[in-house]
Amino acid sequence: MLHVPHAATAIPAEVRARLLLDDAQLAAELAAMTDAHTDLIAAYAADAARVRPWSLVNGLSRLVVDPERFPDEREPMTAVGMGAVYTRTSAGAPLREDDPAAAQALVRRWFEPYAAAMTELVDARLAATGRAVVIDVHSYPRERLPYEIGGADRPEVCLGTDAAHTPSWLVEAARAAFADYDAAFDSPFAGCYIPLKHYGQDARVHGLMIELRRDVYSVEPGGPPTGGLAGVGAALARLVDACA
Repeated sequence: MLHVPHAATAIPAEVRARLLLDDAQLAAELAAMTDAHTDLIAAYAADAARVRPWSLVNGLSRLVVDPERFPDEREPMTAVGMGAVYTRTSAGAPLREDDPAAAQALVRRWFEPYAAAMTELVDARLAATGRAVVIDVHSYPRERLPYEIGGADRPEVCLGTDAAHTPSWLVEAARAAFADYDAAFDSPFAGCYIPLKHYGQDARVHGLMIELRRDVYSVEPGGPPTGGLAGVGAALARLVDACA
């Protein structure tokens, strides 16, 4: 499965009304925080792969809710105002009021149905094949953003792993698929997305996070894709084929 959680910029009107940014500030924040064109990269890889993977692509901006965060105290990014519901921007400015009741309402409205859809997809793959591989498709800017708490390295490709859910064969497959790029494991970002139902519970569910530096395939910040998109899309297709 290809999972693309952060490619969209859409924000429902009722959510936009509670954000503290003016239109220009919001546009700048979306340019900084959106994983631009990762949906196109995933689509390219799906088309190019020998066996077409399932895909789940978030249609809403991560400024609505971030479906990849823990929705509770386990989430370390809560320390910088970026738990499941962000209260701070990438530069640390206020994004929305720190209102736990409003945040919980957003979790119920948007986070929980998304998590249920991903869980159902994984369960369906387990039922059909006896295993599931979730490849998480992300991107990050060449210049480090103030909110980041990871390492300072900015490789062309960062491959995030989990001790319980990323087996050695998947590590080696990723290394081979992205051999043409300056790639690093778990720096500046680590971990990968596994539905909470399966996280730490089901060894049949494997995961790997792909973080692509945006200047490799697009014009920063938030500009159009370049010819580099085909290269990273082909590399991702090679990884899909190795998983299949």
